[in-house]
Amino acid sequence: MRDYQLIVIGAGPGGYMAALRAAKLGLRTAVVESREAGGTCLNRGCVPTKTLLHASQLYRDACSGAHAGIHIDGARADLAEIFNYKRQISQKLSSGIESLFKGAKVELLRGRASITEPGTVHVTADGGETVYTADNILVATGSAPARPPIPGLDLPGVMTSDELLEGTDTLYRSIVIIGGGVIGVEFATFYADLGCEVTIVEGMDRLLPTMDRELGQNLAQTLKKQGVKIITGAMVQNVEQGGDGLTVYFLAKDTPGAASGEAVLCAIGRRPYLDGLFPGDLQPEMNGRAIRVDDAYQTSIPGIYAIGDVSSRIQLAHVASAQGVACVEMLCGETNSVNMDIVPSCIYCRPEIAVVGMTEAEAKEAGVPAKVGKCVMFGNARTLIADTGRSFMKVVANADTHEIIGAQLMCEHSTDMISQISQAMANHLTAEQLLLAMRPHPTFEEAMTEALEDLVKKLGN
Repeated sequence: MRDYQLIVIGAGPGGYMAALRAAKLGLRTAVVESREAGGTCLNRGCVPTKTLLHASQLYRDACSGAHAGIHIDGARADLAEIFNYKRQISQKLSSGIESLFKGAKVELLRGRASITEPGTVHVTADGGETVYTADNILVATGSAPARPPIPGLDLPGVMTSDELLEGTDTLYRSIVIIGGGVIGVEFATFYADLGCEVTIVEGMDRLLPTMDRELGQNLAQTLKKQGVKIITGAMVQNVEQGGDGLTVYFLAKDTPGAASGEAVLCAIGRRPYLDGLFPGDLQPEMNGRAIRVDDAYQTSIPGIYAIGDVSSRIQLAHVASAQGVACVEMLCGETNSVNMDIVPSCIYCRPEIAVVGMTEAEAKEAGVPAKVGKCVMFGNARTLIADTGRSFMKVVANADTHEIIGAQLMCEHSTDMISQISQAMANHLTAEQLLLAMRPHPTFEEAMTEALEDLVKKLGN
């Protein structure tokens, strides 16, 4: 008999959710992890980032409450204490996952895993190696920050998000962020809150280039009001060390330019993490840098599966979790419950951004007739009270069927509201049906009703 029915490699969101579901379904399960339970998301990604953003917002609110009659003299941000708070949150959640493993009788195997043949996992720790066997192996090793071959990215003071979050508790006077995607704008928000001079250098023509154009444009306006310098259409050429810090050299519309800072954050995306996983001749088929999988998450190697960042084009913790659960359920004879067409994404800038489904432009490009309803929240009471700046909601529907096919929200608490759109899409609700719900006053959510009213008017009968 094999040691386990399932070995999961990686204890991130995809891995630990898969392992817990497998144990609940009666599979003899183990998880291999060389670092903290919870993976990147819990320890070097979304949770630590949001903890830092929560702390920086507290400081920003304390310093900028004069409009509401609040005056606080001598407010001080202690970055070492902020980072200690971040570590406490991550450690508490990581310990909670280990407790869940114990309660579910999932064995946690400490060490680095490698696969040399189907059904066999080598775990290396403290100089020794132990070989385990399993009916099935699930690869959930996640991703790591990408470092393109740009000269100077290996200089001291040039960091990835992982390196910054793991202990760079220095309040820089200035920082240059290479990349205006989700990671870049969240860190720009954090450092700008604390009074740091921030410059974002983005290669595309706007921030958040993969999202609705209006989101990136509005975010740029908001960040500029905070003093953030934004340079778009700029391709980084190299980074050099100078007497006062680091300088990022770039070409913007064929014109040379430079941006200097005490530190540089390279935030241009992440790559699937497969280092050392397949050290021999056994190699799965690849889809670019990711592992190719079928609809059941099986790789080209029988009995080896892959989920999350290591195999998916959408690198989000909740996607990995859903895929991990779905993979295990299908192994146990159940049907796939994951709809990859309905994946919400959230950005914790200010105001927050949350999106799901198609934009109007994406719908038209796909040949789907679309109409969009919009509410700019100038008259929304909660928005005026919170003084969040320009906020809006856009809801997209199929012009023929009136079914909701997407939404783009940029307002406070949008990350907590986007699921109602996801639910509407999952249940094929029309704009008229979603409009039937009464939304409380005064809330940010009231704007959803106005956006839907605008949408229904445009859809007509």
